[in-house]
Amino acid sequence: MPAFSIIVPVYNRPEELNDLLDSLAVQTFKDFEVIIVDDGSEIKSEQLVSGYAKDFQVRYIYKENEGPGLARNAGAGQATGRWLLFLDSDCFLPVDYMEIVNRETASEDFDSFGGPDRPHHSFNVIQKAIGYAMSSVLTTGGIRGAAEKFDIFYPRSFNLGVRNSVFCSLNGFSSMRFGEDLDFSMRLLKKGYSSRLIKDAFVYHKRRKNLRAFFKQVYNSGIARINLELRHKGTLKLVHCLPTLFVLGHLAVLLASLCQPWLLLLLVPVPLIVFFHALRETKELHTACWAVPAVFTQNFGYGLGFLEALIVRKMLKQKEFQAFSKNFYK
Repeated sequence: MPAFSIIVPVYNRPEELNDLLDSLAVQTFKDFEVIIVDDGSEIKSEQLVSGYAKDFQVRYIYKENEGPGLARNAGAGQATGRWLLFLDSDCFLPVDYMEIVNRETASEDFDSFGGPDRPHHSFNVIQKAIGYAMSSVLTTGGIRGAAEKFDIFYPRSFNLGVRNSVFCSLNGFSSMRFGEDLDFSMRLLKKGYSSRLIKDAFVYHKRRKNLRAFFKQVYNSGIARINLELRHKGTLKLVHCLPTLFVLGHLAVLLASLCQPWLLLLLVPVPLIVFFHALRETKELHTACWAVPAVFTQNFGYGLGFLEALIVRKMLKQKEFQAFSKNFYK
């Protein structure tokens, strides 16, 4: 029985999966198995995965497309490790990642864990800018995993570990296509299980390659936040409403400026603050420049999705939904 079962859902991303598998092959701690779950891809990864059989124990599962949560469940159903470790296919690991995770879990005094994500120096400038937007303290990304003080720590599925027995007791992930990892973590904590942030167990997360794809992602994250509140009452916090207030505030200033053009000056401080903060954090001028549109894309995407879901779910009482279902990956 291996110490860890690493489960990775993949959908039409063999080139990104290759980077993750390469990073697993050079880990300093090797007591793990890898289960790749192909969620109905047109571009299959079976041949790629089989090439790593010499490096570690690996299995490939192909199933019909049902979303990442159910793909992870399929992988967990064949896992034999004491701990299940869920990673996204667009991540790859530092060479000592598994060694750090093994050391921290040796205490056996928590039931699940998560870690932060970072951009790698090899990423393109837009990926780095999006990485900044999704982890900065100036955005809601500040509560994603780099710090616990902003909110209860909920492990996210791009970097989430859980005891195999605990996962089974919770019946795994739900069928939600967005927010399924938060739904899982919320159910885990409600049942009295514990979670821990392992700050040193970070992954390199590629995220989206352009702002259009990023907008679709965060728009659905805004929708998911309302869906999660209706599933888990009381989990919606003021910080989750800030992007919508950001959108409404900017629209209000633009409308008011039709009568009072000087009001447009009120829109100047935010991009300047973002630029200089991103420059300090990334130390890259080009990335800091792109951080401004990335942060605005994040806030407008999340805020508009949140606002639509607020109307559709809370006011009109309609069922759960998602946006861009036909062209999300295009």
